[in-house]
Amino acid sequence: MEVDMSTDPVAGLSSLDDPVRRRLYEYVASRDEPVSREDAAAAAGIGRTLAAYHLDKLADAGIFSVSYARDDGRGGPGAGRPAKRYTRTQDELTVSVPPRNYALLGGLLADAVAADETGAVRATVDAAARRAGRAAASGRDVTSALRDCGYEPVEDADGRIELRNCPFHQLSRRHTELVCGLNLELIRGMLDGVGEAPQRAVLVPRSGRCCVVVQPKAGSQRG
Repeated sequence: MEVDMSTDPVAGLSSLDDPVRRRLYEYVASRDEPVSREDAAAAAGIGRTLAAYHLDKLADAGIFSVSYARDDGRGGPGAGRPAKRYTRTQDELTVSVPPRNYALLGGLLADAVAADETGAVRATVDAAARRAGRAAASGRDVTSALRDCGYEPVEDADGRIELRNCPFHQLSRRHTELVCGLNLELIRGMLDGVGEAPQRAVLVPRSGRCCVVVQPKAGSQRG
């Protein structure tokens, strides 16, 4: 089980207590592409210089990753240096007082499921995930249930729901097939719990996102 000790989680999380940094974080986290200082400043309603200061502080705290790129259409001699771009890091920051280690427990359980060659334990886990999904969506809509479970759903105009975050990212790096299957059953359970077709949830593996996509309802796509 991989544990990243290079970032101080208390310092990282406390950096989000500032309302300006929180707005910057929420904007950067909502974007698919790396964000420039200018765009982040405009979204947060602050000046570029102040935005640059806070963005760099969030990067120092391990919240953001930094890359460099020139603006579209700018290149060659005289184009200047590439500008900083910011994306949310995939590293997890958690704090527990007193200390708890649920990641270790989850890893041990995942190892046990993967070691069962009969498939019986895996089937039991999938069934439990489906039941948990039904319970999570009881009396509410699927998007709210997905959001509360940490999937960060984004619905497009056609009703297709993309999931910007995998709540089990660390486990998925070691047990990809198991975790993706668990995600699929959990989300199909949510759909079933609100009376919608569970098969709308399908596996579409992509880097940096949950492996599941919820397809539009039948007949809801716009021409």
